[in-house]
Amino acid sequence: MTRGGFRRLAVLNAAESAEQPEAVIVASGVSKSYGSVQALTDVSLQVRAGETVALLGPNGAGKTTLVETLLALRSPDQGRARLFGRAAGESGASGRVGAMLQFSGLPALVTVRETLRLFAALQPTSLSFDETVSLAALGELLESRVDRLSGGQRQRVRFALAIAGDPDVVFLDEPTVGMDVQSRLHFWATMRAWSSAGKTVLFATHYLDEVNTAADRVVLLSRGRVVADTTPAELRALGAGTTVRFHLDDPTQRQQLEGLAGVTAVDCSSGTTVILHTTDADATVAGLYQHGIALSRLEVTRGSLDEAFVELTR
Repeated sequence: MTRGGFRRLAVLNAAESAEQPEAVIVASGVSKSYGSVQALTDVSLQVRAGETVALLGPNGAGKTTLVETLLALRSPDQGRARLFGRAAGESGASGRVGAMLQFSGLPALVTVRETLRLFAALQPTSLSFDETVSLAALGELLESRVDRLSGGQRQRVRFALAIAGDPDVVFLDEPTVGMDVQSRLHFWATMRAWSSAGKTVLFATHYLDEVNTAADRVVLLSRGRVVADTTPAELRALGAGTTVRFHLDDPTQRQQLEGLAGVTAVDCSSGTTVILHTTDADATVAGLYQHGIALSRLEVTRGSLDEAFVELTR
């Protein structure tokens, strides 16, 4: 990670979290417990218009509780949640907010077509029926009864209901669980197009590849706390870190390696092969050449999201 790479990495403090005018989703010092279980502890978060932000974390990290609190489906014990500058509960009826929840039910004994028509009729504004069907890839399922759909197909119906009202903000809780690969690819292509039109997306997921390909930012939760708020690229760099590997032609130059910019550890245990662990690969490589280090077979390996996920939630 570059020296400026930590600029967006933060454990946010509610006292320091100013509600900026452009923030359409704001959580300020939110805490929530269920009996003796502390689900959220002093969580603060801001999402600006047009951003796609991922909530990432292991089971029990507090992702669903945070989403439900932002939607005013749960009341925080402390702190507050706001949407569009108003209390979260005041924005639900405006039609500006859509949600695809992990445990939301669907009507039985009716078709997909009937479900979409009914839900659209309840919205202050709505997308056209054909556009909703196309975005959710439901064309071949319109005459199917909802209770006879597979898990992945039901997820697509839930997604259609979330966007039917043409909302400005969409909350998605584990949206692609049960979807096959093709459906997942179509889903995220749709969400990227949705966001590029100025829409705001906040989604919770376990899938690291979705964070990597779909999110502008990732907010990592662990045991109910925000442990990182950064870009996917910067989060990857926090895993096992970045390594610079090379063959050292002149062993007498080893003593110069520890002082190179960004280097946190030097591994010379493999003979003439050296592995430098670094927080700033660009600066480290530049330093190698600036110091005239005689080397060959240079390789730079970036950290992975998997490694960062394990390291930060340990």
